[in-house]
Amino acid sequence: MFAKRSQLTAAGAVGVALALSGCGIGTTSLGLGGGAAQTGPSGSVSDQLAKLVPANIKAKGTLTVGTDASYQPNEFLARDGQTVQGMDIDLLTAAAQKLGLKLKFQNAKFDSIIPGVAGGKYDLATSSFTITPDRLKQVTMVSYFSAGTQWIAQKGNPKKVDPTNPCGLTVGVQTGTTQADEVAAINKDQCKSKPIKPVIEDLQSKVTTDLLAGKVDAMAADSPVALYAVKQTGDKLQAVGKITGAAPYGMVLPKDAIDLGNAIAQSFAAMVADGSYDKILAKWAQQSGAVDMFAVNPAVAG
Repeated sequence: MFAKRSQLTAAGAVGVALALSGCGIGTTSLGLGGGAAQTGPSGSVSDQLAKLVPANIKAKGTLTVGTDASYQPNEFLARDGQTVQGMDIDLLTAAAQKLGLKLKFQNAKFDSIIPGVAGGKYDLATSSFTITPDRLKQVTMVSYFSAGTQWIAQKGNPKKVDPTNPCGLTVGVQTGTTQADEVAAINKDQCKSKPIKPVIEDLQSKVTTDLLAGKVDAMAADSPVALYAVKQTGDKLQAVGKITGAAPYGMVLPKDAIDLGNAIAQSFAAMVADGSYDKILAKWAQQSGAVDMFAVNPAVAG
């Protein structure tokens, strides 16, 4: 769940509107497939950006990247059970290509990844990590994406779902998520006299199925996963209302890897300029999370 990725409080706007709500929704439960790693495809190298790469990193050539490949669509295993794919994978691979670097993605348990980066097991990591003060004490992080809670209704919004006025609706959420907490908070305040009826499922896939079957009027989920569900179900679902919540995702590097972090941030900026950043987000139906500025170790609220 996203709770493990984020454990949210609040977030700062680091030159961009970065927003992310904390619930890991709609993940596919996949084990740590043996040899779940691959080197990203070749791409064009920017000579100017490649000069920013520290000499020791450039000499290494191929970097090992830790990721928990159980979080569709951000990072998950392909049908072969080995290849790691997803939005985060594509973004980091494209950024590395501009720097003249190759990546080897290694599937790992989520809570082992940051210690692995700090301890030298991984050169860097991407796994939907929310940037928090505690994490910034351990590692360097580069912001790259904006996300938050997104409400979804059936296509055409037949129940006239308005996330700002949800009282009386039947709403699907995944157990243990921020959205489940949000619904409970709304019922104690805004909808005290006409509460939302939550339908809480263990799996986000079941929440989505409930909505498709009309068992619920709407579902609330983390925006990357919610919007991917819209894409995957064709013309059956739609997003309603705006994304809410605030906290940035960050690529994870060793604490002293500021120079590499700056190189990655500038590579992302170049991807915005040439359109490849937006193209990757569109592939995974995540355009609403696009940002146009990137920061190394941005200030975030604790």
